[in-house]
Amino acid sequence: MIPRFLIGRDTNPHRNLAREEALLLACERGELEGAALYLWQNANTVVIGRAQNAWRECATEQMRLDGCTLARRTTGGGAVYHDLGNLNFSFIVPRAQYDLARQLSVIQRAVGTFGIACEFSGRNDLLAEGRKFSGNAFRFLPGAALHHGTLLIRADGARMARFLQPSKEKLEAKGVKSVPSRVVNLSELCAEVTVESLTRALREAFMQEYGACAEGDADALALPDYERLAARNAEWAWNFGETLPFDASFSRRFPWGGLKIQLRLEGGRVAAARVFTDAMDAELGHRLETALSGRRFAPQEMAQAAAAVSEDAAEWLSGLSI
Repeated sequence: MIPRFLIGRDTNPHRNLAREEALLLACERGELEGAALYLWQNANTVVIGRAQNAWRECATEQMRLDGCTLARRTTGGGAVYHDLGNLNFSFIVPRAQYDLARQLSVIQRAVGTFGIACEFSGRNDLLAEGRKFSGNAFRFLPGAALHHGTLLIRADGARMARFLQPSKEKLEAKGVKSVPSRVVNLSELCAEVTVESLTRALREAFMQEYGACAEGDADALALPDYERLAARNAEWAWNFGETLPFDASFSRRFPWGGLKIQLRLEGGRVAAARVFTDAMDAELGHRLETALSGRRFAPQEMAQAAAAVSEDAAEWLSGLSI
């Protein structure tokens, strides 16, 4: 059977989320005897909810320039920033044993060992002194349940603010929008809280609540669904393309005239383009519409497509903050 207390050392979000989902599927098959707790970290990542639009939630171009990874999870909720100052927890539980209060008690007891009192809010957050240090989300299968969340310990607030800024361009998108929250790092409330010390506290709290159990290295598990899920999680089609249809528009004036581009995006690609211009070249708009159709909604790809039509338009598109 799979050990019930697991720690992962991998910091790749696509692999970590695949490992978590593979554990959930293993639980669905009856390969877990009781609740399991999996602790893991992602390096420099924005994780969006299952029904979210990456362009509306994140500064995707800034993320690309700064080497920040985008990952889509299978649970709902809003966008969150992960780095190595953040510890993630995942409870994977047989459906019949799912008990939110019991699972939360493990987190609250662990945090409480540092003298920090916390409460669960109605928005699925854990708060300390009225500020959020943990966001929680959930997924339910017929025979298994997932309850996971973040624990802010010493996260980089500047990067968090920089990446969780939506596009300045006009986006009209459906999907779940993140709700801003006041956040706090646990280390601000108690300097003794580190990733290592909180991991030890969580282990002890889990054993107290669920009893002694086998421990293991999550990265070493041979899970049958893992490779397939990791490959899917790394695909552009999953992270960007799994988005409800939406519209985007942007405009710019040049010495030779103005351009206004309106796009209909489906699956993260340009399904239809309309270009309005007062340029002397009457066919410019039509040629740009043709060039942009079918392209991914990514500045560099759209710029490459536009380059054969207008170097000015290509340079502008390459610098879009989307």
